[in-house]
Amino acid sequence: MARGYTSTHLSSNRRAVIASASVTREKNAIHGFTEIDIAEARSLIREHRDKTGERLSFTAYIVACLAKVLRQYPQFNAFIRGNRLIVLDDITISVLVEREIKGEKVPEPVGIREAQNKTYRQIHSEIREAQKQTGDVLGGLSGMTWFRFIPRFLLKAFVRIADKSIRMGMAYGKIGVTAVGMYSKDPIWFIPHGTPTVLLSVGSIVQRVVEVDGSFVSREHLCLTASFDHDIIDGAPAARFMGQLIEEIKSGYLVRETLDDPPGSTDDPADV
Repeated sequence: MARGYTSTHLSSNRRAVIASASVTREKNAIHGFTEIDIAEARSLIREHRDKTGERLSFTAYIVACLAKVLRQYPQFNAFIRGNRLIVLDDITISVLVEREIKGEKVPEPVGIREAQNKTYRQIHSEIREAQKQTGDVLGGLSGMTWFRFIPRFLLKAFVRIADKSIRMGMAYGKIGVTAVGMYSKDPIWFIPHGTPTVLLSVGSIVQRVVEVDGSFVSREHLCLTASFDHDIIDGAPAARFMGQLIEEIKSGYLVRETLDDPPGSTDDPADV
């Protein structure tokens, strides 16, 4: 007689997500929701694809814009350790990349180190290279394959310790980007969980009718959630930060800068 159900072991990825979510619930986070006109940047990216066949990553564009604005807010690149605020010198942005491991699609972080010194094209190249990586072990992209050997009952303790570790903060960053919702045609925002001090959750891209030069036109808009650790970042600086980030993303400036400076024109090119 059939049991009427199936039973499988939780994967190491699921156990890691559960542990991270449990620790994240203890954080005092504030969230901001917005829609950003991305017609300029997306149009430039599509025109470049049509001319050259090169598909520039839109997620990389968001990361590049975030890194640029964060230069003006060094206090955001920080975390609390005991009674001290640790401010990191370099900006490492952790980007979640989806990979298939043993038949399961899992998100795995890729650390874009010294992001404040990298171009959009360089960040694009790092993300594309990470997406090409093969392997059947979680943690291969971040160098944390040993993570799966941590017993389940110790996972929460490990996440708490890692969240306060200066070494881990320098290696994997306190800034995060996840593009979980870009594949939906309907407006979707996500309220994420995670340990970063600043976490951008990229939602869906939708069409909105707006007025431009006296005419009404349909333009692409990005649904975006920005989450901040309220123990470190107050509402007013968070609002100012979001305003500058919105303007940077809307402008498309970093795309134009990249197209004006094609691969091979610098001493340190990032090939795609």
